[in-house]
Amino acid sequence: MTSSALIDFRNRLLGSSRFRRFVQKIPLIQYIARSEANDLFRLCGGFIHSQVLLACVRLGLIERLQSGPLPPERLGEEAGLPATGAEHLFAAAAALELLEVCDNGDIGLGRRGAALVENPGVLAMVRHHAMLYEDLINPVALFRGEHKDTRMANLWTYAAKGDGLQTDTGAAREYSELMEVSQSMVAEQVLDAVPLRRHSSLLDIGGGSGAFAMAAVSRWPRLDAAIVDLPPVADIARDRVRQGGLESRIDVFGADATRDPLPEGYDVVSLVRVLHDHDDDMVRLLLKAARRAVRPGGTVLIAEPMAGPGAAGRLVSAYFNVYLLAMGSGRPRSPVELATFLREAGFRRVRRRRTAVPMITEALLATAPYT
Repeated sequence: MTSSALIDFRNRLLGSSRFRRFVQKIPLIQYIARSEANDLFRLCGGFIHSQVLLACVRLGLIERLQSGPLPPERLGEEAGLPATGAEHLFAAAAALELLEVCDNGDIGLGRRGAALVENPGVLAMVRHHAMLYEDLINPVALFRGEHKDTRMANLWTYAAKGDGLQTDTGAAREYSELMEVSQSMVAEQVLDAVPLRRHSSLLDIGGGSGAFAMAAVSRWPRLDAAIVDLPPVADIARDRVRQGGLESRIDVFGADATRDPLPEGYDVVSLVRVLHDHDDDMVRLLLKAARRAVRPGGTVLIAEPMAGPGAAGRLVSAYFNVYLLAMGSGRPRSPVELATFLREAGFRRVRRRRTAVPMITEALLATAPYT
């Protein structure tokens, strides 16, 4: 970590308009100065960028252009846009590389827009962010704790009320469906980084609609699984498991893992995108429940986005510190913090498994001792 004296010296220089004018005249430093200025402008314009993305998604531009470029007049007409609105949106989206103008004037997908094709998890999160943006109309009120009744908190009743047993089926289904469409991305990342071929049983605590457990047993034929989640969510999971024809390999339990007894003796107990939704005391209770459920010598798996000093960790910290505050519960944690919680719960040999896209999820493993 940088000393306070060095930070103060750096900030005095960067805060000096005289110093900024000086470095802009030095060829070797000029590039760095321009890059820093561009980064600052991106921060200022970040909300506008997010709204351009949201507009493209809501208007179905990604799907409309999936088969190839279209004339701008036709694309605007299909999206229900007047000529002026279409011109401005297409230009802004092209600048962000969501769209691209072809040499004949047609509009196609840019490299970032193409990455959204067949990516329902990201598209669902973009649509979902409209709710978050409403909560951020007055960000100072949110950070001061003056904005308690947020749209985000009301989406998931346990975050708003602190009582999972009050979660109603409608709210549970809305949130679970949102998580389900993005969970396939997470499952792929985790299962690529943490092979489970040598294990025969998995308990997924907070398993939601069952996306992770279903992906795991589909990939590893020797593996059977169980899902534990709040009763209204467990009902959704049972439906999904039945629809997938996996009733013989996946059990579903409706329970509060922090209060109710759980089945025991599993090779692996997983918490996938669960701990960061909760405050520290709840994290301790969940890890104690995992410790009781896993067999001696078994493994606990934590998978979620993790804060840290690297590029991905900084993105996670900036995003989830705001997102989870609006949700009313939880915070992003670093691998070091999570390792401390794991050791407190009685686990040993904590190790990190890097995934291909760490800002989506990283993975920590720990072992339950025999004594």
